Amino acid sequence: HIDDIARFVAPGVVVLAHEEDANDENHPRSLENLHRLQRASDAKGRKLDVIPLPFPRAVIMDGMRLPASYANFYMANGVCLVPTFNDRNDRVALNLLADLMPRHEIVGIHAVDLVWGLGTLHCLSQQQPAARSGS
Repeated sequence: HIDDIARFVAPGVVVLAHEEDANDENHPRSLENLHRLQRASDAKGRKLDVIPLPFPRAVIMDGMRLPASYANFYMANGVCLVPTFNDRNDRVALNLLADLMPRHEIVGIHAVDLVWGLGTLHCLSQQQPAARSGS
């Protein structure tokens, strides 16, 4: 689910879910992702502008860490719906995305209950297969 990790917000501009806390299990992976994207280029050979997007604190259910991430936002005409988690980083993420997407209204949507299903807003918007005829 790349939609929990990195998303384009403008041509050549990528937000990347990045864990700054070196004691968090997501830190080494997110640091590696940051370094990879900083070395990457677009189809025309231009370097990507990589913007770190914080993670909320870990959301745990039944001993399992759930994929809580602000990167799982959903974009529509003039609006960007961003999952929020009752976390101090909610406001940081919303402000960062508002700065990066000034033509969009940035709307936080409480998503703690949604993440129990292992995804949030972008995941919910995905295609559903058509029913087979005769089913």
